[in-house]
Amino acid sequence: MQNKGIKSVGVILRPSTPELKDNFFQLKDTFSSYGIDVYIESISGGMIDVMGMNFKLLCKQCDALVTLGGDGTLISTVRRSFNYDIPIFGVYAGNLGFLADVSMDELDEFVKNLAIGNYRIDERSVLEATFIKNKEEIKVHAFNDIVFTRPSISNMIHVETLVDNQAFNTYHGDGVIVSTPTGSTAYNLSAGGPVLFPLTKVFTLTPICPHSLTQRPVVLPGEFSIEMKTSASKALIIVDGQDMHEFNQGDSIHIKLSDNFAKLIHRNEFNYFQVLKEKLGWGE
Repeated sequence: MQNKGIKSVGVILRPSTPELKDNFFQLKDTFSSYGIDVYIESISGGMIDVMGMNFKLLCKQCDALVTLGGDGTLISTVRRSFNYDIPIFGVYAGNLGFLADVSMDELDEFVKNLAIGNYRIDERSVLEATFIKNKEEIKVHAFNDIVFTRPSISNMIHVETLVDNQAFNTYHGDGVIVSTPTGSTAYNLSAGGPVLFPLTKVFTLTPICPHSLTQRPVVLPGEFSIEMKTSASKALIIVDGQDMHEFNQGDSIHIKLSDNFAKLIHRNEFNYFQVLKEKLGWGE
């Protein structure tokens, strides 16, 4: 089915990078030349002395969001906009990313195709986590991963894990990474976890420096849910490497794949395996 042509976009810049001002105006001129309205998020606008729009209003008013920076900027934007069901694409200012895959040099051709609906939208799985802290629920979403880890380097942590309410494993070591397919090439990969095709509906449990060599990464179907808790007095939950939550003995966290998806815009000819080869240096 043909996608609709993009008529308006909201732009989010990498934080604390005012030198992106010239890139923003170049990006704005490119979109405007194809009849696409450009708005900028208020915080990003303030960074480069441009009047901006409230982020929630931006999500409601625009057809798509554009991040200018790198993968971290795109990940943060996915999480902030997740409840608005708006597609996103990333323009990289620096090196090619796994997620931000359009360069400024490629932007004109890309925008020309956006204007006529010649693009594709990939739906990527997102983790939904619910913390139970002092009988109160806190819900968060993660595009890459949720890390359950120790608060200091001096002690191991014991992470008790249940799958669909059945006792599964107790991990002894530095912690556990729960990763989406998109996040499989991030911390999960560094910890020895598998690389997953980003459109699959699964997630991984990967131990971090386990005390026993029998503790290995596990890939679970997307319809499963897990619960994690610890006997330690304190632990940390880190969401996408960006948000941190303190976890106390007696607390628990329930993690599953969200019923909704993050939507990433790509060129029709975008090839994930080509990006993987380039980023990881495979075949050299």
